[in-house]
Amino acid sequence: MKRGAKRRIGRALIVILAIAVAVPAGLIVLYRFVPVPLTPLMVIRLAEGYGLEKDWVPLEQISPHLPASILASEDNRFCQHLGFDVAAINRAIEAARDGERLRGASTVTMQTAKNLFLWPHRSFVRKAFEAYLTPMLELIWPKRRILEVYLNIVEFGPGIYGAEAAAQYHFGKPASDLTAREAALLAVVLPNPLELSASSPGNYVSSRAATIQTRVQQLGDTIDCY
Repeated sequence: MKRGAKRRIGRALIVILAIAVAVPAGLIVLYRFVPVPLTPLMVIRLAEGYGLEKDWVPLEQISPHLPASILASEDNRFCQHLGFDVAAINRAIEAARDGERLRGASTVTMQTAKNLFLWPHRSFVRKAFEAYLTPMLELIWPKRRILEVYLNIVEFGPGIYGAEAAAQYHFGKPASDLTAREAALLAVVLPNPLELSASSPGNYVSSRAATIQTRVQQLGDTIDCY
């Protein structure tokens, strides 16, 4: 390859890298103050034939039972870590070494980064981008904003995004009126919102929701940093 061609390729790679760094950083700064209008997952689900139901509401208009249930279920060290739960990651590594089923160690901050910018299917490339974006969220946003954005863009059902749309779809009420039981049911479906239902819970969803309610009581103030 000629020297001139190598230089052009090198410049192109530098430009691509600069864009990859600048665009997410700029959007993170913007979304610190304004609602997120659309996410890649929403576009993907639309292409797959699902609808798009969402209604952004501030955190104070969401029942406190919901963030408490989600943190108890998904990330009970949210208030202590800086984006990565090192203890959970180490446990997942040890479990994998012992031949156990792969455990998730994704925090709410990591999930927010993924939902905000990335695609749903697991891959090392996606995880690398997720690891890059997560510290930026923790640096630029307070914990309250991370949780507020997460609760407004996360998928709670086929084409159902955010606490308000989920509460209306599953229970016919605003997110502000969710009970502890309803919030726990919504928290259960998050790992698999296309298969699990909060409004028509099977045995697993009902049992897991009861466990989450108990964990909320046990964790108490340790998950109250928002």
